Amino acid sequence: MWAGGWYWQKVRPLLRAAGHEVFSPTLTGLGERVHLARPEVDLNTHIDDIVNMLRYEDLRDVVLVGHSYAGMVIRGVADRLPERLAMLVYLDAFVPEDGERVDDFWQAGISPGFDSMAAGFDGWRIPTLDPEDEDPAIVAWEAGRTVPHPIATFRQPIRLSNPDADGVPRVFIHCTEKPDGDVFAPFAERARDDARWRYLTIDSVHDAMAVKPEELAAVLLSLA
Repeated sequence: MWAGGWYWQKVRPLLRAAGHEVFSPTLTGLGERVHLARPEVDLNTHIDDIVNMLRYEDLRDVVLVGHSYAGMVIRGVADRLPERLAMLVYLDAFVPEDGERVDDFWQAGISPGFDSMAAGFDGWRIPTLDPEDEDPAIVAWEAGRTVPHPIATFRQPIRLSNPDADGVPRVFIHCTEKPDGDVFAPFAERARDDARWRYLTIDSVHDAMAVKPEELAAVLLSLA
Protein backbone atom coordinates (compact mmCIF):
# COMPACT_ATOMS: atom_id res chain seq x y z
CA MET A 1 0.00 0.00 0.00
CA TRP A 2 1.15 3.53 -0.92
CA ALA A 3 4.65 2.35 -1.93
CA GLY A 4 6.14 0.48 -4.91
CA GLY A 5 9.03 -1.61 -6.11
CA TRP A 6 11.44 1.09 -4.94
CA TYR A 7 10.67 0.05 -1.36
CA TRP A 8 12.86 -3.03 -1.90
CA GLN A 9 15.97 -1.05 -2.89
CA LYS A 10 17.85 -2.08 0.24
CA VAL A 11 17.04 -5.79 -0.06
CA ARG A 12 17.49 -6.39 -3.80
CA PRO A 13 21.30 -6.07 -3.91
CA LEU A 14 21.67 -8.44 -0.98
CA LEU A 15 19.66 -11.14 -2.77
CA ARG A 16 21.43 -10.55 -6.07
CA ALA A 17 24.82 -10.78 -4.40
CA ALA A 18 23.83 -14.28 -3.31
CA GLY A 19 23.20 -15.25 -6.94
CA HIS A 20 19.44 -14.79 -7.27
CA GLU A 21 17.52 -13.05 -10.02
CA VAL A 22 15.30 -10.46 -8.35
CA PHE A 23 12.25 -8.54 -9.55
CA SER A 24 10.41 -5.94 -7.47
CA PRO A 25 7.46 -4.90 -9.63
CA THR A 26 5.38 -1.82 -8.89
CA LEU A 27 1.61 -2.19 -8.98
CA THR A 28 -0.52 0.01 -11.24
CA GLY A 29 -1.11 3.48 -9.85
CA LEU A 30 1.76 3.38 -7.33
CA GLY A 31 5.41 4.40 -7.33
CA GLU A 32 6.76 5.20 -10.79
CA ARG A 33 3.42 4.02 -12.21
CA VAL A 34 1.44 6.66 -10.30
CA HIS A 35 0.53 8.31 -13.63
CA LEU A 36 -1.63 5.24 -14.34
CA ALA A 37 -3.77 5.71 -11.22
CA ARG A 38 -7.51 5.89 -11.89
CA PRO A 39 -10.72 4.98 -10.05
CA GLU A 40 -11.00 1.66 -11.92
CA VAL A 41 -7.72 0.26 -10.53
CA ASP A 42 -8.78 -2.64 -8.32
CA LEU A 43 -7.42 -5.87 -6.87
CA ASN A 44 -7.75 -7.68 -10.20
CA THR A 45 -5.64 -4.98 -11.84
CA HIS A 46 -2.83 -5.64 -9.37
CA ILE A 47 -3.09 -9.40 -9.77
CA ASP A 48 -2.89 -8.90 -13.54
CA ASP A 49 0.29 -6.83 -13.04
CA ILE A 50 2.12 -9.78 -11.50
CA VAL A 51 0.56 -12.49 -13.66
CA ASN A 52 1.68 -10.61 -16.75
CA MET A 53 5.18 -10.09 -15.40
CA LEU A 54 5.53 -13.84 -14.82
CA ARG A 55 4.24 -14.61 -18.30
CA TYR A 56 6.13 -12.00 -20.30
CA GLU A 57 9.42 -12.55 -18.45
CA ASP A 58 8.72 -16.31 -18.69
CA LEU A 59 9.54 -16.76 -15.01
CA ARG A 60 9.31 -20.17 -13.36
CA ASP A 61 10.33 -21.68 -10.03
CA VAL A 62 9.52 -18.30 -8.48
CA VAL A 63 9.63 -17.46 -4.79
CA LEU A 64 6.84 -14.87 -4.75
CA VAL A 65 6.91 -12.49 -1.79
CA GLY A 66 3.95 -10.32 -0.87
CA HIS A 67 4.17 -7.71 1.88
CA SER A 68 1.13 -6.33 3.70
CA TYR A 69 -1.69 -5.64 1.19
CA ALA A 70 0.25 -7.62 -1.44
CA GLY A 71 -0.71 -10.83 0.33
CA MET A 72 -4.02 -10.36 -1.48
CA VAL A 73 -2.16 -10.03 -4.76
CA ILE A 74 0.09 -13.08 -4.46
CA ARG A 75 -2.86 -15.23 -3.38
CA GLY A 76 -4.63 -14.26 -6.58
CA VAL A 77 -1.51 -14.90 -8.67
CA ALA A 78 -1.15 -18.38 -7.16
CA ASP A 79 -4.75 -19.14 -8.11
CA ARG A 80 -3.97 -18.32 -11.75
CA LEU A 81 -0.39 -19.57 -12.22
CA PRO A 82 0.48 -22.09 -9.50
CA GLU A 83 2.68 -24.05 -11.90
CA ARG A 84 5.16 -21.15 -12.07
CA LEU A 85 5.61 -20.80 -8.32
CA ALA A 86 8.08 -22.56 -6.04
CA MET A 87 6.88 -20.82 -2.89
CA LEU A 88 4.57 -18.11 -1.60
CA VAL A 89 6.00 -15.89 1.13
CA TYR A 90 3.56 -13.73 3.05
CA LEU A 91 5.61 -11.01 4.73
CA ASP A 92 3.37 -9.63 7.48
CA ALA A 93 0.55 -9.84 4.98
CA PHE A 94 -3.13 -10.56 4.48
CA VAL A 95 -3.95 -14.18 3.60
CA PRO A 96 -7.45 -14.14 2.10
CA GLU A 97 -9.96 -16.86 1.43
CA ASP A 98 -12.36 -16.78 -1.51
CA GLY A 99 -14.70 -13.79 -1.34
CA GLU A 100 -12.75 -11.82 1.27
CA ARG A 101 -11.68 -8.20 0.89
CA VAL A 102 -9.06 -6.02 2.54
CA ASP A 103 -11.94 -4.10 4.11
CA ASP A 104 -12.98 -7.30 5.91
CA PHE A 105 -9.67 -7.47 7.76
CA TRP A 106 -9.26 -4.03 9.26
CA GLN A 107 -9.93 -3.71 12.95
CA ALA A 108 -13.23 -2.06 13.90
CA GLY A 109 -13.32 1.58 12.92
CA ILE A 110 -10.30 1.63 10.60
CA SER A 111 -12.01 0.82 7.31
CA PRO A 112 -14.70 3.52 7.73
CA GLY A 113 -11.83 5.86 8.50
CA PHE A 114 -10.29 5.03 5.13
CA ASP A 115 -13.61 5.73 3.43
CA SER A 116 -13.70 9.11 5.10
CA MET A 117 -10.09 9.83 4.14
CA ALA A 118 -10.81 8.98 0.51
CA ALA A 119 -13.97 11.10 0.49
CA GLY A 120 -11.99 14.05 1.78
CA PHE A 121 -9.26 13.56 -0.82
CA ASP A 122 -10.71 12.81 -4.25
CA GLY A 123 -13.18 10.03 -3.51
CA TRP A 124 -11.24 7.09 -4.92
CA ARG A 125 -7.78 7.19 -3.35
CA ILE A 126 -6.58 6.90 0.23
CA PRO A 127 -4.00 9.56 1.12
CA THR A 128 -0.64 8.39 2.40
CA LEU A 129 -0.24 7.78 6.11
CA ASP A 130 2.57 8.91 8.36
CA PRO A 131 5.53 6.49 8.29
CA GLU A 132 5.34 3.75 10.92
CA ASP A 133 9.01 4.09 11.77
CA GLU A 134 10.09 7.43 13.24
CA ASP A 135 13.78 7.06 12.40
CA PRO A 136 14.52 10.36 10.61
CA ALA A 137 16.67 8.58 8.02
CA ILE A 138 13.79 6.23 7.10
CA VAL A 139 11.28 9.08 7.04
CA ALA A 140 13.55 11.07 4.73
CA TRP A 141 14.08 8.03 2.49
CA GLU A 142 10.31 7.57 2.07
CA ALA A 143 9.52 11.27 1.69
CA GLY A 144 7.96 12.19 -1.63
CA ARG A 145 7.75 8.61 -2.91
CA THR A 146 4.68 7.22 -1.18
CA VAL A 147 1.48 8.05 -3.07
CA PRO A 148 -2.29 7.74 -2.51
CA HIS A 149 -3.63 4.20 -2.88
CA PRO A 150 -6.69 3.27 -5.01
CA ILE A 151 -9.48 2.39 -2.60
CA ALA A 152 -11.14 -0.04 -5.04
CA THR A 153 -8.31 -2.49 -4.28
CA PHE A 154 -9.61 -2.67 -0.70
CA ARG A 155 -13.23 -3.10 -1.64
CA GLN A 156 -13.06 -5.81 -4.30
CA PRO A 157 -13.42 -9.41 -3.07
CA ILE A 158 -10.81 -11.89 -4.21
CA ARG A 159 -12.10 -14.82 -6.28
CA LEU A 160 -10.30 -18.14 -5.90
CA SER A 161 -11.19 -21.35 -7.68
CA ASN A 162 -7.99 -23.31 -8.49
CA PRO A 163 -7.31 -26.17 -6.04
CA ASP A 164 -3.78 -26.53 -7.42
CA ALA A 165 -2.87 -23.27 -5.68
CA ASP A 166 -3.11 -25.07 -2.34
CA GLY A 167 -0.15 -27.22 -3.35
CA VAL A 168 2.28 -24.29 -3.53
CA PRO A 169 4.48 -24.26 -0.38
CA ARG A 170 3.74 -21.24 1.80
CA VAL A 171 5.55 -19.30 4.46
CA PHE A 172 4.40 -16.57 6.82
CA ILE A 173 7.01 -14.13 8.15
CA HIS A 174 5.61 -12.21 11.10
CA CYS A 175 7.07 -8.82 12.01
CA THR A 176 6.67 -8.74 15.77
CA GLU A 177 7.49 -5.16 16.87
CA LYS A 178 4.12 -3.40 16.69
CA PRO A 179 3.33 -1.52 19.90
CA ASP A 180 0.28 0.15 18.37
CA GLY A 181 -1.54 -3.03 17.37
CA ASP A 182 -1.22 -5.77 14.77
CA VAL A 183 -3.89 -6.30 12.14
CA PHE A 184 -1.78 -9.16 10.72
CA ALA A 185 -1.64 -11.16 13.98
CA PRO A 186 -4.65 -13.38 13.12
CA PHE A 187 -2.97 -14.52 9.90
CA ALA A 188 0.31 -15.11 11.72
CA GLU A 189 -1.40 -17.20 14.39
CA ARG A 190 -3.28 -19.23 11.82
CA ALA A 191 -0.06 -20.00 9.95
CA ARG A 192 1.82 -20.82 13.16
CA ASP A 193 -0.81 -23.39 14.14
CA ASP A 194 -1.19 -24.99 10.69
CA ALA A 195 1.25 -27.75 9.73
CA ARG A 196 0.84 -26.85 6.06
CA TRP A 197 2.63 -23.55 6.70
CA ARG A 198 6.15 -22.62 7.68
CA TYR A 199 6.05 -19.85 10.27
CA LEU A 200 8.95 -17.47 10.90
CA THR A 201 9.40 -14.20 12.78
CA ILE A 202 11.55 -11.12 12.40
CA ASP A 203 12.12 -8.62 15.19
CA SER A 204 10.96 -5.57 13.22
CA VAL A 205 8.16 -3.12 12.66
CA HIS A 206 5.84 -3.82 9.74
CA ASP A 207 8.09 -2.39 7.00
CA ALA A 208 11.04 -4.70 7.56
CA MET A 209 12.50 -4.13 4.09
CA ALA A 210 13.08 -0.48 4.98
CA VAL A 211 14.07 -0.86 8.62
CA LYS A 212 15.92 -4.18 8.77
CA PRO A 213 16.89 -5.11 5.21
CA GLU A 214 19.86 -7.29 6.18
CA GLU A 215 17.80 -9.39 8.59
CA LEU A 216 14.97 -9.75 6.08
CA ALA A 217 17.35 -10.69 3.27
CA ALA A 218 18.88 -13.38 5.48
CA VAL A 219 15.44 -14.88 6.12
CA LEU A 220 14.51 -14.82 2.43
CA LEU A 221 17.84 -16.40 1.46
CA SER A 222 17.26 -19.18 3.98
CA LEU A 223 13.99 -19.96 2.20
CA ALA A 224 15.29 -19.72 -1.36
